[in-house]
Amino acid sequence: MSTAIARERGATPAELVAALEANVARVIRGKPQAIRHAVTTLVARGHLLIEDVPGVGKTTLARALATSIGGTFHRIQFTSDLLPSDIVGVSVLDQKSGQFEFHRGAIFANIVLADEINRTTPRTQSALLEAMSDSQVSVDGRTYPLEAPFLVVATQNPEEHYGTYPLPESQMDRFLVRIRMDYPSADDEKRILMEAPGRAGETLEQLSPVLRVGDIRALQDAADRVHLEAELAEYIVAVARETRKSPHLALGVSPRGELSWRNAARAAALADGREYVLPDDLKALAVPVLAHRLVVAAHSDSLGRSRLDAERILVEILERLPAPG
Repeated sequence: MSTAIARERGATPAELVAALEANVARVIRGKPQAIRHAVTTLVARGHLLIEDVPGVGKTTLARALATSIGGTFHRIQFTSDLLPSDIVGVSVLDQKSGQFEFHRGAIFANIVLADEINRTTPRTQSALLEAMSDSQVSVDGRTYPLEAPFLVVATQNPEEHYGTYPLPESQMDRFLVRIRMDYPSADDEKRILMEAPGRAGETLEQLSPVLRVGDIRALQDAADRVHLEAELAEYIVAVARETRKSPHLALGVSPRGELSWRNAARAAALADGREYVLPDDLKALAVPVLAHRLVVAAHSDSLGRSRLDAERILVEILERLPAPG
């Protein structure tokens, strides 16, 4: 469905989301759940963290999203010598005018791929904080807004140990959703081998926009209007408070985490064609939205936290606290 066709037919938000997901699925085979999480994050005005081994389509997913919405795309390869100014930009003295001119960094794009984000220093990682939380950057006392939609897709390899810097809790809390891509099924791997072109990136070059960035802004506004019942808000608070009381957790879900869970559920409801959140929306998104915000009281992996333990503790809490309805 092209943008023009979608508008001529008066496409609903759910139809726009379906068109976007179908277009991305042309290059990401057998990963409908990963695509849904990425689109949900985009519509909820959040940011996406993908933890997985190389070669499973993380970069392709980010590029396909940018192409499908007709947005701008920048890729930042995070390394130990990357500077904050490489990300946000720098003021440079113009010799002719005698004035400082701001040169925009790579963060100025609709979709920004922060590749191997745990390979750069905490100082450079922190350069993303203001951009991710406030959609703006501040340089030399001046503030520069980032154009909406603005989505950071960060990647990191959980198997790497040497030369990595685990993201601090404050940075992890900025990501709306954390997912793993995982390997395709055997059938999908066979289809990829039979159908993928020999030159890397050729399939992406054949991809065309199906929406415009203005459509995404409209979807984001529509998601804000999705209704959340008071009893579901109470359920969100109850789960968050239970994580804070758990003896197995050193850090529970913050109020920002609660808002993120609500926003993601609203976006998921919109994608399913509803104007109200169901308990199932919250339950389906609990682990991807909340688990990475938890810090286990003991044990840690290469990323400084036990991912599987945090997910297990969260699931146990969810089972003890049944959702209303």
